[in-house]
Amino acid sequence: MEVSLLLLQEIVKLFLIMCMGFALIKSGKLRSSDGRALSVLLVYLIIPCVIIHSFQIDAAEEVKQGLFFAFGAAVFVHILFIALTSLFRHVFRLEMVEQISIIYTNAGILVIPLVNAILGPEYVIYSCAFMVVQLVFLWTHGVHAMCPGETIQFSNIFRNINVMAIAAGALLFLFHLHLPVLIDQTMALTGSMIGPVGMLITGMAIADSSLKEMFMKWRSYIPITLRLIVYPVILTAIFAISGMTNWVTDGKNVLMTVYIASITPTAAVVTSMAQLYGQEPVYAADLCVVSTLLSIITMPLLLYVFITVL
Repeated sequence: MEVSLLLLQEIVKLFLIMCMGFALIKSGKLRSSDGRALSVLLVYLIIPCVIIHSFQIDAAEEVKQGLFFAFGAAVFVHILFIALTSLFRHVFRLEMVEQISIIYTNAGILVIPLVNAILGPEYVIYSCAFMVVQLVFLWTHGVHAMCPGETIQFSNIFRNINVMAIAAGALLFLFHLHLPVLIDQTMALTGSMIGPVGMLITGMAIADSSLKEMFMKWRSYIPITLRLIVYPVILTAIFAISGMTNWVTDGKNVLMTVYIASITPTAAVVTSMAQLYGQEPVYAADLCVVSTLLSIITMPLLLYVFITVL
């Protein structure tokens, strides 16, 4: 219960920062388009710093085992979500943008600050495993689903700044190379902005939209319920039945990082992809915003269930 309450506190803090971004736009101090500059700052500077800094730990054998375990669990989660969506799309007649919004989570922005606050900075490295797996699936399966005729460009994956940061961090980790203390501390300080900047961007993005209209779109509650409740409950049951927490040392905490990433709201990048491939970007943005707001309630409850059951 204590960890669940801690998660709730962290989510509320991020929500309040999102409200600040919202207020900046509504007060006329900034325009919603100004959020692009913050997005560039987040993607090309802050997140890479967080990733590289997270790999600056001793390459103990249990850490290596935990990292491979986290990679395997992340792959399993994505395959499971794709399979479940293939099943539910016939039952609920899910549109393509709804399917992609259900499968892919907003782990890139939310999971690192949450894991850092709940479990500590030494566990952020396992969050990177989920992020790189999601990037690969998103730019292969996601692109093909959004636009069946689109050729999958693997080079886009490897040119992604976050994947490059993970590769650089992994090499430093595997070869026991440590950055100079001053540089590492600078990266840690820069990376500490990830949560606030990410939520400021979200708040600025929704300021020009009508929240009342978003919440009145009853159709959107089908994919949102699947994303925030149904899939996490199924995942919890599988984790409990399989006994995965006992597969490696400190398995419960390592698996918790994957689980937190799996129960976050719809990925913000889905909106950009929907716009690129002509798949209802406005609806995609609505799903992202509403699921983000509702996750304030669902995430702490789901984490409490995870801790209790496992």
